[in-house]
Amino acid sequence: MLDVSLDADPEWDSSDWTELARRAAASAIAESAFPQLGLGERCVELGVRLTGDAEVRALNARWRGKDQATNVLSFPLAETRELDDSANDGPELLLGDVVLARGICAAEAAEKTISLEDHASHLMVHGTLHLLGYDHHDDDAAADMEAREVRALARLGISDPYARQG
Repeated sequence: MLDVSLDADPEWDSSDWTELARRAAASAIAESAFPQLGLGERCVELGVRLTGDAEVRALNARWRGKDQATNVLSFPLAETRELDDSANDGPELLLGDVVLARGICAAEAAEKTISLEDHASHLMVHGTLHLLGYDHHDDDAAADMEAREVRALARLGISDPYARQG
């Protein structure tokens, strides 16, 4: 059972961000190497923070040493061995937190001529995959993560965001 805890600053509009975040996270989990996390009775918890660029910049500076805002940050809590354990009766699994920056997210959505909700969904899928151990530090890992993102977004009815860049 997936439980998404969402905290949104007032600058985020009145969309149903909690449901959007839950669907994005569930899609990412389904396309990961750990789909059992979304299928069983075990409680899997994920935190989502929708905030402004300044807060994301401060978090990025503090935790990553990069004094700039970015569109999404992920703070994983679960270790790989915990993700591998598919026991339905295990203790609650805390995946971690995903944080989105409103200004950057909105600017990117406008540049791509897509809705804020679709772009935020993409970033939530991306962030959730990071919580599940995926990364894009080399070409093979980036290709794998991108393919998982595209499949997860297709589950949500969102077209391939990378096809727009070509």
